[in-house]
Amino acid sequence: MRTKNSPSKNVSISDVARLAGVSITTVSRVINNVSTVKEKNRIKVLDAIRQLKFRPSIFAQRLATGKSNVVALVIPRYEGVFYSFYALELIRGIGTLCSVYKLDLLLHITDARSSFNLKGVEGVIFADIIGNRNQLQEALDYGIPCVVINNYVEDLEVPCVAIDNVGGAESAVNYLISLGHRKIAHITGDLITQAAAQRLEGYRRALKKNDIRVPEEYIIRTDYSRGQARQATEQLLKLTDPPTAIFVASDSMALETMAVAQEMGRRIPQDLSVVGFDDNPSGLYGPVALTTVRQPLIKMAEEGIKELNKIVNSSKKLAVRKIVLPTELVIRESCQPIKS
Repeated sequence: MRTKNSPSKNVSISDVARLAGVSITTVSRVINNVSTVKEKNRIKVLDAIRQLKFRPSIFAQRLATGKSNVVALVIPRYEGVFYSFYALELIRGIGTLCSVYKLDLLLHITDARSSFNLKGVEGVIFADIIGNRNQLQEALDYGIPCVVINNYVEDLEVPCVAIDNVGGAESAVNYLISLGHRKIAHITGDLITQAAAQRLEGYRRALKKNDIRVPEEYIIRTDYSRGQARQATEQLLKLTDPPTAIFVASDSMALETMAVAQEMGRRIPQDLSVVGFDDNPSGLYGPVALTTVRQPLIKMAEEGIKELNKIVNSSKKLAVRKIVLPTELVIRESCQPIKS
């Protein structure tokens, strides 16, 4: 038996309309905040909703407004994606603002071959473009609002928010040069990614501007994994003329580089200076705090969802914005001047 004050799962919009003495259409307009409803009818409907403890279906509301409020975040699949500082920061930043904007977030981990269902999606954020450019092109062809983050897309009319990887890498290498280092090696990330390729470019640019030539064996290409960082560090430190400093394309790999160097009898930073890239908090808690390049991942994620939300809710075509966010060199304990 149900009391007057008990909510019923069977209360419908028709019950609200009957109690308020208005049409179902009027109730629907009140629920969806349509401004054309007369104030006296709005008061009646709201009073009936309170009395019946009616809870409007979110799906019915979305059907009435023609909006799903669903945005998709597409992250290219790679080894350890769910343990990645980069991926977790993006999800955190985008998820927080989706909550503010009352958007539902659909996470799609993809590879270059898979397709995804775009039905019912208001917009898509692509976290980098790594072999899945066809998916971005498909979404654009369907007229779905898209924003790309962590990749500067020059040849498509799509908004993007990227990081100044070249400038960040250049500042890291310039810092090592300022400490007197000339034998500076680089352990790259996966050069299929724009970020890794640009960090290599920044490394080369800093050396060239300072008239420093390094042998090609000082540049070791990896896939961003700690395992390959280990192999790369061993290879560098076994050279006849090993480097005195190493710029590493990610903090995760840089931490592995420091561990391997210490295992091989090198002291950090007395015998080897190391700089990473990311500003992963784990770089603070080892025996030696890691000098790194801070990239604003949360800000990049937030700017991406802000831009997408603006496009989705605009009644006219907006100018395509392409944003590059600056990096910051964070100096800690893993570098010191070269011994004379």
